[in-house]
Amino acid sequence: MATERAIQVSELYRTYGDLIAVGGVSLAAEAGEVLALLGPNGAGKSTLISVLSGLLAPTGGDASIMGHSVTRDAAAARACLGVVPQDIALYPDLSARENLVFWGKMYGLRGRPLHARVDEVLELIGLTDRQRDRVSRYSGGMKRRVNIGVALLHHPPVVIMDEPTVGIDPQSRRRILDSVRQLNAAGMTVLYTTHYMEEAAELADHIAIMDRGLVIAYGTHDELIRMLGSQTRVDLSLDAPHEDLLDAWRAVEGVSQVDRLGANEDAQPGEQGVDDGAFPVQTGANTVTALVDDSNRVLPRLFEAASAAGARITSVDIREPNLEAVFLYLTGRALRD
Repeated sequence: MATERAIQVSELYRTYGDLIAVGGVSLAAEAGEVLALLGPNGAGKSTLISVLSGLLAPTGGDASIMGHSVTRDAAAARACLGVVPQDIALYPDLSARENLVFWGKMYGLRGRPLHARVDEVLELIGLTDRQRDRVSRYSGGMKRRVNIGVALLHHPPVVIMDEPTVGIDPQSRRRILDSVRQLNAAGMTVLYTTHYMEEAAELADHIAIMDRGLVIAYGTHDELIRMLGSQTRVDLSLDAPHEDLLDAWRAVEGVSQVDRLGANEDAQPGEQGVDDGAFPVQTGANTVTALVDDSNRVLPRLFEAASAAGARITSVDIREPNLEAVFLYLTGRALRD
C-alpha cells in the first residue's frame, strides 16, 4: 500500500459567528485506506467534509487532497475527489443511465469512453437491469446507489461518502457497504462519515470519533476499544424514567458512566428511531446504559439502588465493549444522543 497521504487536515476551523462547527481538527488518511468519521448528528462531520470538498471555505487551518491544498489549489483538489452527499443529487425524470451520462459529461467525459464508464459504474452499483427506468421510480436505496455511481465516474483517487446508508432498507445498505469494500480493495481512498458504529467497525482501517466539532479519539477499532480497559457496558431497562435513580447509580462504586439511551434529538426527519433489523437503534426513554468495572460485582448494587428508589429493572443486557461504549466513556453521553 502506498504511503502518500491522500487526505491531510491540519488545525482546521470552521465557525459561524460564535458557533464553532469544526474546532481545530487534524487528521490524515493514507492512500488506499478507509477512514471513518464516527459521531452523532451535529458533531461536525458534514461541515468538515464540506470544507474538504470545496463547498465551504475554512475559517482557519488548511487541508489537502492528494497533496493539493483546498485553499490554495482548490480546482486540483476537487479534481481528485468524488463526493457522495447525504441528499440525493439526481434528476428524478431522467433514468439512471441518463443521469450518469449527464454527470459524466460534466466531468469532461465524451463518446465511447463516457458510455463505457457508465456501463462499468452501472455494473458496480448493481443497476444494469434497471438503467432505463426513471429515477423517480426507484427506491431510496437505489437512488443512493446511483448517487454513489455519479461520484465514481471520473475515476477519482479519493471518495467522500457522507452518511450514505441513512434511512434505507437492509438490502440496499448491505450492497452499499459491499461496494465500499470493493472500491477500497481496488485501491481507492474512502472517507466515510456515519453515526452507525457497526459500519465504522466493519469498513474502516482507522476511525476518528468526532463530537462537538472536535476529534476526541483516533485509531484502529481495536485501539479504540482498548481505551475502555476492563470496563463492561450494561444496558438496563426500567419500568419508568426514574431520573433520580441515574444519580444514585453514578455514585455506586465500580460505575464510571451512566447515561439514558434516549431518541436522537439531532436526527434528520424520518431517521429517528430507525430499526431495520441490520443496525438496531435503542431509543426507549427508559433504557439506561452504564460502564462498570465488574458486572458480577456491580449489578447487585445497581438492583439495590433501584429498589431503594422504588424503580423496577425490567431487563438487563451485558454487552461486549464497542465503539458506542468508547463514546460514552469519552463524553459521558451515549453516541445516539
